[in-house]
Amino acid sequence: MASQVTKRPLLGLLGLVSWIQGFRCFPWMAVNFFLKDGLNVAPSTLQILQNSANLPMVGKPLYGVVSDAVYISGEHRLPYIAIGALLQAVSWLMIVLLPASLITIPTLSFFLLLGNLGASIGEVANDAIVAEASTSSGSSGQLQSFVWISASIAGVFGNLFGGIAVDALSPKTMFFIYGIFLIIQFFVTVFVREKDLNLPLQSPSKIGIGSQLSELLMVLQKPEIKNSIVWFSASYAVIPILTGTMFFYQTQHLKLDSSVLGLSKVFGQAAMLLWSIAYNRWFKMVPARKLISVIQGTIAVFMVSDALFIKGFYRNLGISDSVYVVVFSGMLEVLFLFKVLPFSVLIARLCPLGCEGSLMAFLMSALAFSTIISGYLGVALASLMGVSANDFSGLPLGILIQATCTLVPLFWSSWIPHEADVKKQRKAE
Repeated sequence: MASQVTKRPLLGLLGLVSWIQGFRCFPWMAVNFFLKDGLNVAPSTLQILQNSANLPMVGKPLYGVVSDAVYISGEHRLPYIAIGALLQAVSWLMIVLLPASLITIPTLSFFLLLGNLGASIGEVANDAIVAEASTSSGSSGQLQSFVWISASIAGVFGNLFGGIAVDALSPKTMFFIYGIFLIIQFFVTVFVREKDLNLPLQSPSKIGIGSQLSELLMVLQKPEIKNSIVWFSASYAVIPILTGTMFFYQTQHLKLDSSVLGLSKVFGQAAMLLWSIAYNRWFKMVPARKLISVIQGTIAVFMVSDALFIKGFYRNLGISDSVYVVVFSGMLEVLFLFKVLPFSVLIARLCPLGCEGSLMAFLMSALAFSTIISGYLGVALASLMGVSANDFSGLPLGILIQATCTLVPLFWSSWIPHEADVKKQRKAE
């Protein structure tokens, strides 16, 4: 294992990048309220825009292959993190500079897509660094947990300040603040050298995009990797998510203040931070199949709780709407992400050397594509239940359908390999 001195530059870089990316919730909270109150979009339109903005995430395998194969000035990770930060900075700052008359749904959608393209490129390179460093040092989840902790801390601050800033600042001011953070990230990554991070060295002359793509396709044909990713993707895709509808229910129907929604997200990020620490200390030795299945079932339980909440069950017990939204809604939102940490550690263990960027990018792409499908299914479910900005009577039944769909993937959780199979795979290689 590398010494503490050797680790410091790597931890510093990963911490900075993860923190700034985790702080993305700060400007995005302003986007949600701007779309709802400024552009007067309907719940279905809000959810479609939220999910469509994630389309650049689907291209992550391509970014991963390129970062694995194409070196810029002799480096193939940090330049892509810098490019990603620059694209994000341009997208947010352009929204700031545009006159109000030009801020329309198509214009805003374009810049949100550009920003998420930059975020995707940066995340791919960052994930590849984590996978490479973990594989070369023989660590088991420490770097993944560190990155999650950093992003979670940023999420706590981003949501806390975002909930307050939505009422105190204009959306453009919030976009400008985040743009400055991205510029800082850009210059830091430009001046750091990969050789200072002690990553496994690979020769650029021996790697090409075609060969890297072929290697990725070969890796994806391995049953333990293919089946795991298919299950993981399906566990998200089959759930008709109702985030846009719930946002309108909380703000339009319950009239909850933006600070309450901010605190809800803060609670969720704090829970994710604790989960990162707990996983690294106590749960990383728990079989991934068992851990992920428990999380999946817990998500369904929280969804049933949401249906009871809308029916007034908790209100009758003396629990206020604000308290429920902060605690239970905040927890449900991040429970979907709890599965990512143990699953990414599992995939990192299965991943052959030299294909980390491509495989981790493919995993995140599959996750993004699944959540987009989930979001579109949620729009269809809300429409089927007759839910609108002024009518939420069909929402409890819709949530119960959602909970039922969440339990379906548990019937084929055997597709996630046992830890013993993972160890056998490593020894075989």
